[in-house]
Amino acid sequence: MKLTGKTIATLVAEGVEDLEYYVPMMRLQEVGAKVLSAGLDLKPVHGKNGLVITPDGRIEDLKSSELLAVILPGGWAPDKLRRYDAVKKLVHEMDSAGKVVGIICHGGSIAISAGIIQKGQRATGSLGIKDDLVNAGAVWADEAAFRERNQVWGRVVADIPDFCRELVKALTEA
Repeated sequence: MKLTGKTIATLVAEGVEDLEYYVPMMRLQEVGAKVLSAGLDLKPVHGKNGLVITPDGRIEDLKSSELLAVILPGGWAPDKLRRYDAVKKLVHEMDSAGKVVGIICHGGSIAISAGIIQKGQRATGSLGIKDDLVNAGAVWADEAAFRERNQVWGRVVADIPDFCRELVKALTEA
């Protein structure tokens, strides 16, 4: 297994897009990674489509030095998570260290608030945040999934297979 012994955190809050959480988690587990769900607290959260996720830990307790990557699924959760300093700090530290940051759908709003969008870089996600990404300096790319530096971008739920392929490729090369 390519990622055995490696830890990846997925950030969750109420309204996370269930499939953007569960499918990458299962795909990463399939290649041996330990995938932790991390929330603002340890209370179970309900996904956008009703699935319940119980966080393994709190975001504020995560250490970027102990993680291979962080995943930012979409749904309504990113709009809540982007307001917290611990979230922005973790994502910024991961990106600054060149570690993989997986961003899909509305997850890009966390990337914006964490200040990890570089002027002129490609970015994608839900059309709902296209203007936000462009205003943050990104160049909108209407593509299913791609890698830009250490960031892996995915557009929407329908693009999860492409996102997972790019994510696994980036992580196995990390």
